[in-house]
Amino acid sequence: MQDSLVDTYGRRVTSLRMSLTNRCNLQCIYCHNEGESGSGKEIAVDEIARLARIASKYGVDRVKFSGGEPLLRRDLEDILRALPPLRDVSLTTNGTLLAPRAKKLKDAGLDRVNVSLDTMNSSRFDCITQRKGQLGHVMEGIDAALDAGLTPVKLNMVYLKGINEDEVEHMIEFVRGRPLVLQVIELMNFHGTFKYHADISALEKSLKARADDYRCREMHRRTKYYLQGAEVEIVRPIDNSEFCMNCNRLRVTSDFKLKPCLLRNDNLVNLRGLDDDELEKALRYAVGIREPFFKATPIAIPKKAEKATSDN
Repeated sequence: MQDSLVDTYGRRVTSLRMSLTNRCNLQCIYCHNEGESGSGKEIAVDEIARLARIASKYGVDRVKFSGGEPLLRRDLEDILRALPPLRDVSLTTNGTLLAPRAKKLKDAGLDRVNVSLDTMNSSRFDCITQRKGQLGHVMEGIDAALDAGLTPVKLNMVYLKGINEDEVEHMIEFVRGRPLVLQVIELMNFHGTFKYHADISALEKSLKARADDYRCREMHRRTKYYLQGAEVEIVRPIDNSEFCMNCNRLRVTSDFKLKPCLLRNDNLVNLRGLDDDELEKALRYAVGIREPFFKATPIAIPKKAEKATSDN
């Protein structure tokens, strides 16, 4: 392995988050589209493979694929097979198209999945996603992922004011005793959706009071609560200076640009048409211009702390 990819703030990049497409078959009310503002020709299999191979020489050993909805890519299995050996390969999906492909994805090299599940109420699901009749497909996708061994399956529940605040207990019961993790996510302020932002502090206080144990993931200031066989994680992306301070991820847009920060679009690095040497230089350049979006004094980590073992 060559030298690590370290930015000027001393943060080592060990993970790539690649958006495979801007397309999606849902229209969730809070979607931030991975911070992308435009669209172009979608990243190709060989472009993904070359970037992952070059990045892996510098210690990048994790890749997470996202979208849009990545399962709209019919060549996703080809993408997985083209990757170099990596410690962890994961996928974030809305789950509607997962059931018929879960085993194929596992066989092609996918390790685990995150599935968006904000509610298990069908009418609420239709309202949030602005599509009708899709919840059953998502539930089938979760079952298929469990059967295929794409575990732990992480369920991403965006906490929405006046919509699903009353469903957390139901979701906890759903994950209890199974290789599922419930991630309750604080809403980010994208595209005027902040009216749905709910204060997650009271929920977290309740979880802490009832938990058998808890651990704080040092990298992201995310606390995991263990409640009688259920694992629940609170995700606070808003003004999270500690997250920025420890960020180890470099994003790749669906039109093959390096994106040093989710919340910025003014420093993208275009990779299209570059040969391997140029691609390597562009990768190092993008790491060199990374800087934390939030730079406030970080909040102290609780005494019970664990180092992060996986991305969200």
